[in-house]
Amino acid sequence: MLRYGQILQLLVMALLGVGLIMIHSAGSYIGMGDDVFEYIQLRQWVYAGLAILAMLVGSRLDIRSICMTRRGLWNPLFCAILIMFGCIIATFIPGIARNVNGSSRWLFLGVGNIGVSFQPSEMAKLLMVLVIAWWGTRRAGVMHRFWAGLFPILGLLALVCLSIIIEDLGTAVLIGMVSLILLVSAGARIKHLLATVMLPAGGLLYLAIVMTPYRVERLMAFMDPWADPMKTGYHPIQSMLAIAMGGLSGRGLGGGIQKFGYLPEDTTDFIFATICEELGIVGAVVVVALFLCLIWIAWLIAKQCRDPFGRILGLGVLLTVGMQAAINLAVVTVLVPTKGIALPLISAGGTGWILTAFALGLVISLDNAHHIAISTECPEDSLAKTVIA
Repeated sequence: MLRYGQILQLLVMALLGVGLIMIHSAGSYIGMGDDVFEYIQLRQWVYAGLAILAMLVGSRLDIRSICMTRRGLWNPLFCAILIMFGCIIATFIPGIARNVNGSSRWLFLGVGNIGVSFQPSEMAKLLMVLVIAWWGTRRAGVMHRFWAGLFPILGLLALVCLSIIIEDLGTAVLIGMVSLILLVSAGARIKHLLATVMLPAGGLLYLAIVMTPYRVERLMAFMDPWADPMKTGYHPIQSMLAIAMGGLSGRGLGGGIQKFGYLPEDTTDFIFATICEELGIVGAVVVVALFLCLIWIAWLIAKQCRDPFGRILGLGVLLTVGMQAAINLAVVTVLVPTKGIALPLISAGGTGWILTAFALGLVISLDNAHHIAISTECPEDSLAKTVIA
């Protein structure tokens, strides 16, 4: 019988497989040369291979020992946080930062057109989960107290969100929501969070939207896309059209029309609309079911952990993946205003695939550690099971 960790591995590979197929389908167009197709295919296969490798590496790590046994400057979490802030600051430096669609969220390391680009905000999502798991375990006895337990980690969370929100509102909100839930699970009092976070966070979110014209336009387009169907309302209208054209069974793999210059970001943020058009409601349900199964298995792994670090880590990873997927699906189906946030393990992108797979690999390592602990405690039962098998 498969263990939870093995099932999680299969689910990650299944989602990556769906992503590879749909990226190739959505990225194809009439008159596309063979060289361009081979480049797209090779790049995504490399990303998928690196993601699977990252998952396997994460599943072999004893992340609890790495984070919990070292203190001060020698703690890898401290070094990783410094690197993360350095990378986020570098996104504002011309020449290093890479501007895509008016946003400087990427760093480019290379010469000319040859190099690697990545998003520092992807690092922040995983690091904040690890840091809160570490802090919640270290300060478990005082997490109910504001100054001794909650305030230091809340200050770090504020710095991370403030540094990201300028260019990437969606990721900052995602990190904030996941972190607050984890802090409550670690023992922080809800009344402390309500008193100190809700009003400043609401005011900051209001300013981030009002002071940025394109975010206001997106909000207006969400309220009435048909008021300006060729500009601000174009994106949600085309997404809804792609979903409607798919029907129950879809147009068939590769048979979509919206990808031919009508639906923007058809291989990235709005790839689910392409899935709906080509594979129909049936394909969409399969994708959603894969995500639900992944979240459920991750929850079972986190639930069986005996130490608070593992429980918080598992909960944080499943919340990050689950909430990001939910936000993306809500955007694509126009249930919320348009926001640039990817569908985990499916939307095209190297950094997102690799770090998400690595984070899920850490959850798999929790399941491995659980079974090792059981076999250590009950060697006779383990031997008996091996003989029977």
